Amino acid sequence: MTTATLEFSAGQRVLCRPGVSDPNLRAWDAADELLLDEAIRRVHAGDRVLVVDDQFGALTLGLSDYAPVSVADSAVLGGALSANAPLNPDIPSAAQLASWLNPPQGPFDLIVMRVPRQSEYLAWLLRWVNSALADNGCLLAGGMIKHLPDRSVDVFAEAMPTEAVLPARKKARVVVCRRGEASLAGWSGLWKGYSVPEVPVDVEAMPAVFARDRLDIGTRELLPLVAPAVARLPSGARVLDLACGNGILGLAALACRDDIRVEFADVSAQAVASVRHNLKRCGFEARASVCHADGVDRGAGNYQLILLNPPFHEGGVVSDHIALRLFRDAARHLEPEGTLLMVGNRHLGYHRSLKRYFSSVVQRAASPRFVVFEACL
Repeated sequence: MTTATLEFSAGQRVLCRPGVSDPNLRAWDAADELLLDEAIRRVHAGDRVLVVDDQFGALTLGLSDYAPVSVADSAVLGGALSANAPLNPDIPSAAQLASWLNPPQGPFDLIVMRVPRQSEYLAWLLRWVNSALADNGCLLAGGMIKHLPDRSVDVFAEAMPTEAVLPARKKARVVVCRRGEASLAGWSGLWKGYSVPEVPVDVEAMPAVFARDRLDIGTRELLPLVAPAVARLPSGARVLDLACGNGILGLAALACRDDIRVEFADVSAQAVASVRHNLKRCGFEARASVCHADGVDRGAGNYQLILLNPPFHEGGVVSDHIALRLFRDAARHLEPEGTLLMVGNRHLGYHRSLKRYFSSVVQRAASPRFVVFEACL
């Protein structure tokens, strides 16, 4: 991994972006720089500081002198902090890391937050921040202007008062807010879902989950092939729904047979919470487990069937590096006679990537935009 040095008003941090070798993909952007400089200007000794949805550790490590708590939806942050903290021996102590599965308790005097790309997740975050911010506390929310969600001005206005919008710098923007009255209690945007014939209840999800209110077109191509694949499995087979999102593929597998076990894994804490919610509503809890992880846990064992609809963007960067890592993980955790069933965007050429890890790659379905492959070792 390539390292680079982030310089800001209070010093510098050496950082790498785990999982990528492209030197152009840094572990921070101009929004992190602007947030750090503004946070350093406003923070006081003894303040309780919270970092929300740091990407690769730039904010958490940049504010390490103030012993911040860091909470993130993505499991990527844990690995990034583990990789980057040793590169900076002057850091006083390890950060306290949490996720939305175990959120930290307020109040916090200063909250430094990356603005997400999804407007509904932003609305959720701002309402949660209201519950965690001290009465006289301050929220600094920042992001790259091109990645700010639609209606972001309205989303902020509906949730909390804006004190200032700082001048843009290097195409980044930071908003300064104070505690508002809007809360998550009774908020109609908490759960959204849809129905499919393959699952006995509506499949619901929280705001950070991809395509939570509609069946995405890639999954639409893959879903009809789940039942035939499950029908071929031996009794007691283990199935993995990798990068599971709301869990629709694994839920469909569980609905097919009651003598298999399905495990779900996703990098998003809200996806994990959503799958648990759906398993309970379906009555499938006893035959399933859910893991918040960036890929497949090394101690997970092997599976007879792995279902995968891989993401193709991370932090605003469109790339195949996430899919390649998931293909590698799938190959490592597939039984010798097992199968990977996956869907991907046609233009990404995943049939070539899959052949790095699998001896047999067969196209099973296709549409103008998506292709479904069955891969075996």
